[in-house]
Amino acid sequence: MQQTDLSLLQRLEKPKGRIDVVLDTDTYNEIDDQFALSYLLGSADKLNLRAVCAAPFHNAKSEGPADGMEKSFQEIHHILQLTGKQEYAQQVYRGSTMWLPDENTPVLSEAAEKLTALAMEYTPQKPLYVVAIGAITNVASAILLKPEITDRIVIVWLGGNAHHWPDNREFNCQQDVAAARVVFGSGAAMVQLPCIGVVSSFTTSAGELEMFLRGKNKLCDYLVDIVERDGAAESPYKTWTRVIWDVTAVGWLLDGDFMKDRLVPSPIPQYDHHYSFDCSRHFIRYVYAVSRDALFEDLFAKLTALSGE
Repeated sequence: MQQTDLSLLQRLEKPKGRIDVVLDTDTYNEIDDQFALSYLLGSADKLNLRAVCAAPFHNAKSEGPADGMEKSFQEIHHILQLTGKQEYAQQVYRGSTMWLPDENTPVLSEAAEKLTALAMEYTPQKPLYVVAIGAITNVASAILLKPEITDRIVIVWLGGNAHHWPDNREFNCQQDVAAARVVFGSGAAMVQLPCIGVVSSFTTSAGELEMFLRGKNKLCDYLVDIVERDGAAESPYKTWTRVIWDVTAVGWLLDGDFMKDRLVPSPIPQYDHHYSFDCSRHFIRYVYAVSRDALFEDLFAKLTALSGE
């Protein structure tokens, strides 16, 4: 695919009107996925949720990718209960139980197969938006299963670090570098929200959460509790702040002026956790700044408006 592909450039524009969305999320990994899923559910006037896919992860909260995926699957249902959105329960799919074995072999899962089938319902003129906020194994597997979907989807991925950062050891990317290379090299329309160096500015604190969310509903209390628990545990400072990374991927799709971006050639993630660059590669849209206060204001308003059990 060449940089002059006008259809690709059109898909890389901010979407207008109501759009169809799939969320791919490692929901139990941190505390930001719960915010992102809730934010998406609270933005139904703009985002029509077609499916939620549980993504694998492996860290201290899981015994391996399969366990991380299953815990995320269960946490998705927990958030649906807290938000009063159980009507989406039948649209939740289990994802990959392992990373890609190589760049040519998909990992079969309910999520990859559902994403493939859904994407084929769309066209380059009316694409499906895939918001990915974990390791991108499920999305890469769908592309490997059916490459025809690449011109029918727009991938919005929170993954990798800023292109100017000295290394690319970012959790979502480094867990499955093969999957990242598949997606960045596929020619699909892609919006990258880099972590360290860009989205790392999207932080909140206990005081702010207590002021704007505490006591508003059970969802808000749950979100405040898990941020305060993890934020205090992971910081050596009493004045800790916590990045709520994944919200930004949902925020890019919304109508507010929440971030700045530009077109750049698609980078090449390397297995040594650095990028390579080739100016002849197809364009992606690269977010380079986040309007922190504006996005948090919209997020808090929508979270407090949700009510569940």
